[in-house]
Amino acid sequence: MMKLNYFLSLNSYIDILKSSDEPIFIYGMGDGCLKVLKIFDEYSIPCAGIFASDEFVRDKVFMGHKIRRLSEIEEMVERFTVVLAFGAGYRSLMDKIDDIAKRHRLIVPDMPVIGDGLFTKDYLKSNFDKLNRVYELLADEQSRYCYEKLIEFKITGDIKCLKDCETSPDEVFESVLAVNENEIYADLGAYTGDTVLQLLEYTKGSYDKIYAIEPNARNSRKLRENTSALDNITVIQAAAGDNDGKITVSKGGGRMIHRSDSGIEIDSVRLDTVLDGKPCTYIKYDVEGSESDAINGSYKTITEYAPKLCAAIYHRTQDIFDIPLRIHSLRPDYSLYVRHFPYYPAWDTNVYAVIKH
Repeated sequence: MMKLNYFLSLNSYIDILKSSDEPIFIYGMGDGCLKVLKIFDEYSIPCAGIFASDEFVRDKVFMGHKIRRLSEIEEMVERFTVVLAFGAGYRSLMDKIDDIAKRHRLIVPDMPVIGDGLFTKDYLKSNFDKLNRVYELLADEQSRYCYEKLIEFKITGDIKCLKDCETSPDEVFESVLAVNENEIYADLGAYTGDTVLQLLEYTKGSYDKIYAIEPNARNSRKLRENTSALDNITVIQAAAGDNDGKITVSKGGGRMIHRSDSGIEIDSVRLDTVLDGKPCTYIKYDVEGSESDAINGSYKTITEYAPKLCAAIYHRTQDIFDIPLRIHSLRPDYSLYVRHFPYYPAWDTNVYAVIKH
């Protein structure tokens, strides 16, 4: 059982920033910076300025702040705190951030990709029973350690928590999922085919069938191009969800397309409809905050065939407990695992569900 008092005893990044006697600079622009500025405004945290990587400066102004280089700020100010305002998953960029953390206090707020609501101590207290329920359902010590470190990170904003619980795709594919050469794979949120090709690296290019579902038109074209040499693959341009029809999504491209009150209409499809009663051995859900809907749209497949599952649990604040508990409710005989791949903040974090024989 997790100890609530331990988490409540931690210094939250909000309290650290509120009580800081150092000027606080935000690293990064765009949507992430807007979210950080919103936190600053809500908790009366002063912003001393904004800086960006050298290649993005170019005399820019963002939200009234002249965008500077880190080296400029270091020449002007001896001691200051840095708040990261973007996601970093590339090793070279993470190394750069690690280097900044050696010279300055670094805070990485755990901001949801989709929706509002911070993982504060009050939020932790309100949802601790659900979090602890997930913790007690986890199948191995590594999962439980990772889960605790993720919660600790969400409170403190300390990247050391993430570094302490990092794992590699190799360990997941080989030990947790134990993928084989006869997978019937449904990739929900297939992007441009990167996760299809990643899986095939571990199955030596062998599989029985692939269903790749991706809503974005440009990504779907690239997905078809990147998988054109594969046999027995079905590519569907639609959002994986809990209904067959139309939904409204944001206009943004890349991986960030998600349900929205305004934007554009696209097709939505249930995986159960796509499979039409046929079996599936492995489903991946990375659908920008609609994981719960997509899982509900796979209800019949999951309950009948118990395929291996991989679901992102970082897009919404509640995903860290909602999604594992939903999966458990469908098949209580699943063994659940949590793993975090190298990423700042905790955005590349998944729950895995497998039947252990």
